[in-house]
Amino acid sequence: MTSRSFKGSRSNLASAMDGADSQYSRPPLPPTVTFARKTSSGRYTNLSRDDLDSEIGSTDFQNYTVHIPPTPDNQPMDQIDASISQKVEEQYVSNSLFTGGYNSVTRAHLMDKVIESEASHPQMAGAKGSSCAIPGCDGKVMSDERGMDILPCECDFKICRDCYLDAMKTGDGICPGCKEPYKAAEMEEVIMDSSRPLPLPPPAGMSKMERRLSLMKSTKSVLMRSQTGDFDHNRWLFETKGTYGYGNAIWPKEGSFVDGKDEEEIDPSALSNKPWRPLTRKLKIPAAVLSPYRLLIFVRMVALAFFLTWRVKHPNTDAVWLWGMSVVCEIWFAFSWLLDQLPKLCPVNRATDLNVLKEKFETPGPNNATGKSDLPGIDVFVSTADPEKEPPLVTANTILSILAADYPVEKLSCYVSDDGGALLTFEAMAEAASFANIWVPFCRKHDIEPRNPETYFNLKRDPYKNKVRPDFVKDRRRVKREYDEFKVRINGLPDSIRRRSDAFHAREEIKAMKLQRQNRDDELGEPVKIPKATWMADGTHWPGTWINPSSEHSRGDHAGIIQVMLKPPSDEPLHGTADDGNVIDFTDIDIRLPLLVYVSREKRPGYDHNKKAGAMNALVRASAIMSNGPFILNLDCDHYIYNSQAMREGMCFMMDRGGDRICYVQFPQRFEGIDPSDRYANHNTVFFDVNMRALDGLQGPVYVGTGCLFRRIALYGFDPPRSKEHQPGCCDYCFSRRKKNASVANHPEENRALRMGDSDDEEMNLSLFPKKFGNSVLLVDSIPVAEFQGRPLADHPAVKNGRPPGALTIPRDLLDASTVAEAISVISCWYEDKTEWGHRVGWIYGSVTEDVVTGYRMHNRGWKSVYCVTKRDAFRGTAPINLTDRLHQVLRWATGSVEIFFSRNNALLASSKMKLLQRIAYLNVGIYPFTSIFLIVYCFLPALSLFSGQFIVQTLNVTFLAYLLIITVTLCMLAVLEIRWSGIELEEWWRNEQFWLIGGTSAHLAAVLQGLLKVVAGIEISFTLTSKSAGDDVDDEFADLYTVKWTSLMIPPLTIIMVNMIAIAVGFSRTIYSTLPQWSKLLGGVFFSFWVLAHLYPFAKGLMGRRGRTPTIVFVWAGLMAIIISLLYVAINPSTDSSSIGGSFQFP
Repeated sequence: MTSRSFKGSRSNLASAMDGADSQYSRPPLPPTVTFARKTSSGRYTNLSRDDLDSEIGSTDFQNYTVHIPPTPDNQPMDQIDASISQKVEEQYVSNSLFTGGYNSVTRAHLMDKVIESEASHPQMAGAKGSSCAIPGCDGKVMSDERGMDILPCECDFKICRDCYLDAMKTGDGICPGCKEPYKAAEMEEVIMDSSRPLPLPPPAGMSKMERRLSLMKSTKSVLMRSQTGDFDHNRWLFETKGTYGYGNAIWPKEGSFVDGKDEEEIDPSALSNKPWRPLTRKLKIPAAVLSPYRLLIFVRMVALAFFLTWRVKHPNTDAVWLWGMSVVCEIWFAFSWLLDQLPKLCPVNRATDLNVLKEKFETPGPNNATGKSDLPGIDVFVSTADPEKEPPLVTANTILSILAADYPVEKLSCYVSDDGGALLTFEAMAEAASFANIWVPFCRKHDIEPRNPETYFNLKRDPYKNKVRPDFVKDRRRVKREYDEFKVRINGLPDSIRRRSDAFHAREEIKAMKLQRQNRDDELGEPVKIPKATWMADGTHWPGTWINPSSEHSRGDHAGIIQVMLKPPSDEPLHGTADDGNVIDFTDIDIRLPLLVYVSREKRPGYDHNKKAGAMNALVRASAIMSNGPFILNLDCDHYIYNSQAMREGMCFMMDRGGDRICYVQFPQRFEGIDPSDRYANHNTVFFDVNMRALDGLQGPVYVGTGCLFRRIALYGFDPPRSKEHQPGCCDYCFSRRKKNASVANHPEENRALRMGDSDDEEMNLSLFPKKFGNSVLLVDSIPVAEFQGRPLADHPAVKNGRPPGALTIPRDLLDASTVAEAISVISCWYEDKTEWGHRVGWIYGSVTEDVVTGYRMHNRGWKSVYCVTKRDAFRGTAPINLTDRLHQVLRWATGSVEIFFSRNNALLASSKMKLLQRIAYLNVGIYPFTSIFLIVYCFLPALSLFSGQFIVQTLNVTFLAYLLIITVTLCMLAVLEIRWSGIELEEWWRNEQFWLIGGTSAHLAAVLQGLLKVVAGIEISFTLTSKSAGDDVDDEFADLYTVKWTSLMIPPLTIIMVNMIAIAVGFSRTIYSTLPQWSKLLGGVFFSFWVLAHLYPFAKGLMGRRGRTPTIVFVWAGLMAIIISLLYVAINPSTDSSSIGGSFQFP
């Protein structure tokens, strides 16, 4: 393995950033000329004056430039060489592992192989290539998109690009193999693809980002002549290989277009003046359901107001303490219900039209003659941290579903964040990239759904339904065999890495012992101790975390790593042939794969790495430099794409009229592997199908951490376009009218977002960006490009802030080593120092629920979000079905909500740009854990009532029962109507109610205590990852459901169960043996006790386990609680009469 250093990284030029203000105000200096030679490994070797004297026979040097504009018929040789150089550079980048970080040099390690098996796809890292035949040269022979060697001479002498250029310049164009002269024309024919013209050379001094933005800002079609504005027929013919004849999508004829199939003449202006069709539409809830729903909410609000008033005015004088506690709890429950119910007043449903999306962005027309996709790019983020709790096979299946998604290949990029820096994850991703060579074309050929191989091959339905191709059965059988072998390789990676590391370590120890003997003249000394490293497949040290941690190679201390697993695909489709050597015939199937990048950010002791939020921000910066997709889709490692067109569905909202004000599109979370009864409400359908649909009718749903399509510019902290046109709502007249003149000055710092221009003429002030985004020039340059590319299509006068059609058909720049080196610098641990990353830019730090806070900040700036529910689930994932894991998951969410309540992100401090009902929804997010305090008290009230012989009211009169009946009936009717407009089932609603009480009496209370400890004492909260691995019982997929893992969170609900059961027994005993039994109070207490026990039934069932596996500690706690309660009752209320049990209870 070889490596090279990048000492001149652009991000290290601190002096350039310090003078940013003057940099943007002064005209750029003329570029200086430096003579250099670029080697095959990507290094630049400066030539001295002596070297130049041999070629330039004069000692007087004068710089001059002769510019001959290139034409389609005349392409200069220098430009051909530049194209070759870029392709070779990209091939070098894909075969190199880039490492670097704080106080270390960025290095590119050229790897002979990434995994033990051979890489076959030409895009994959470590793909086998021929070596240069020139003695002493370690360069690789140039290859085309199919991985075939490019040999410039008829003798097929293998030569790299640098040696070929040397032979052309210094060797008089003589081939080193056959000693015959090269023919430049033949080399051009081999290298150049006539299907597309070469790009024009960039103006001097322009960066790649500036050149790309200048090309896309053209408001006229590239096929229109600049002088007349007419359609350029000649250029259309040249660029599309078109001919005047039948079969063309658009056929120009005498100033008009003709459809080659229907022979109907179409005026060019008619194509641009076709009726505008929206990409999305809003489906309103039927008035027959929504109107009664709103009416019932109002009726219940009035009933609650009258009921609470009656309760306050009619105390129970016999048990004031019991009455007081119940009234306080009931007032809080009414307030909590209002916070939850008011945002549900305006639910909506939405639908998309994928046919219109295809027609607008992928159909040939005047602005896009070739029909090349005009959709913007998407960068998909997949995060993982621990290969033990997040199995690599699960992550690999998620990666494969992304690579096979139905989205333009050249517009899709996938970034895998490995926050643990584990070699196991690295090699598993490499194996997934290798298997994608057969899996992705197979999905495209046979239209496979879902495109997760594990799920697809385990489907219980008929896999041959609607399949008509005769070779499908054979292809499926072969791919299934390949996938089985792939799974075995993934499962064997831990042992393979361990055996390999042991073998290399033994070899190193032997070498060290031999060296020690030579230095000490065979004298016996102390044995040499060598750190036991983890070794990669090419026989070098893994720069990340080692199996046996050591200095600079542990989970919290390792260098930053970037590996391009799959290099960017070619701009044109690459169809398979029968000669490719694949096990399946992929003739006429596009075999390209999207860009796949492995990223492990640098970690060092003493730095706060901010958990998942810090990892996501590192991906945002690295992707901005490498691909800069204007949209970002983030997925957890266990959430895969179930609907291959999910990204197109989300893009319909972003590209529709007004879509430039949408910050993200949130998809619902759907889960697999849940028990049929959904004992612990893992599907959470009430939240995803009721609450989120309701928020969609306001300012938009909250961000829930995964399955979310972001607008990159919104993550950067910018205000939405046309934010100055904000129309005040009903709440604004109450909160901000009096402070209208000083609103900007009085807003807190986090509300003053970076402003974008409200029109194309108002440019963004780039000189201030380095202070906010860091000192990376490439990152700063990418911001306006991402903003422009993310705009909707300006195909209608009503579309504001749009971009011209056809602007995104330009191929993206090839990756070079300096670009990846820059990406290494922005994922270093020091990059975020003195910047606004995590504070106003990117994912927000300071909470374990960084997702909610990030979405809140966007809504607080005036952005809108959209909820996209597709007919076929967009994404599917896994959820913990074990009771303990589920409680810990809920604990993490609730603790984050408590942190939000005690932070600046409290909705009470929201800006005037947030709607009133949206503010109430966010307020409920921060307040709901505090309901646990009142809920626990209320769950003990029935038991206290039975123990004391009293009730929360003086007597069970008709007024109390009427109020109780009205409140209960209206609640049930609201539930029925919610079921009607949301589509959920009654059982799912009931499971949600049950787990609301289970979580409220366990995890929510612990969250409140932990949040208060953090606020008062400053004690930080740490959580472990939720395990995504399945149970050990292979015969029962729900075996983990019956596994009981004791946790302290189970103590409060277990205590409530025992107390209420004992209280029921005591109440019945006292009433039966009493001389004057009070059956009304007994029935009231027993009714509410059964209400509590019915809600806690899933918890009690979970504690029982299966087949007598209940832990002993459960019986110990149950018996202990029974004894304590019995002794406490006897001590407080001893028996004074032999004819009765107990008497009146006196509160101590």
